[in-house]
Amino acid sequence: MAALVALHPDWQPIVARTGLPPLRLREGGFPGLAAIIVSQQLSVASARAVWNRFAAVFVPLTPERVLAATDDDMRLSGLSRPKQRTLLALASALVERRFAFEALEHASPEEVHAQMTAISGIGPWTADVYLLFCLGHRDGFAAGDLAIQEAARHAFGLSARPKPAELQAMAEAWRPWRGVAARLLWADYALLKRREGINA
Repeated sequence: MAALVALHPDWQPIVARTGLPPLRLREGGFPGLAAIIVSQQLSVASARAVWNRFAAVFVPLTPERVLAATDDDMRLSGLSRPKQRTLLALASALVERRFAFEALEHASPEEVHAQMTAISGIGPWTADVYLLFCLGHRDGFAAGDLAIQEAARHAFGLSARPKPAELQAMAEAWRPWRGVAARLLWADYALLKRREGINA
């Protein structure tokens, strides 16, 4: 945070408001990415319920188990068809060795994006969330996240919520600490919601 403030003093009031934001690191690998895919576009409570159903069906939670799934397994898991297809595509890529989580550990954010989004159904937001919360990358940034966009609009006095490309361009100036910026903006958004009653 100190390095980010030194780069851009505009961050000082945000840091003063939020304090130290939570890292919220989570398990990586296949279970970690599966959890991100399952939780996409769901509320926290809904995501937890669907994840619990999914994890109860797929034991052990491995690519091989997902590839062996029956129609009944998929129905019982509660997953939508698009999420089923994404998980099957991910499992196939892993089993066929077209994708390996180990290759992501020391890769740049751009390399992680390229490798992950090559898998059908995995988009930039999923790759960004994996970068930030599973890899703990200091320079990951989720420009497509609505909460980060709204926090940036408020924090920097923008007239409108920035589009992903606009926010990505802004964030270039925050390298190599974009991961810190993302966490600060999420924390600031949480404060904003409490103050103004914004719906998540």
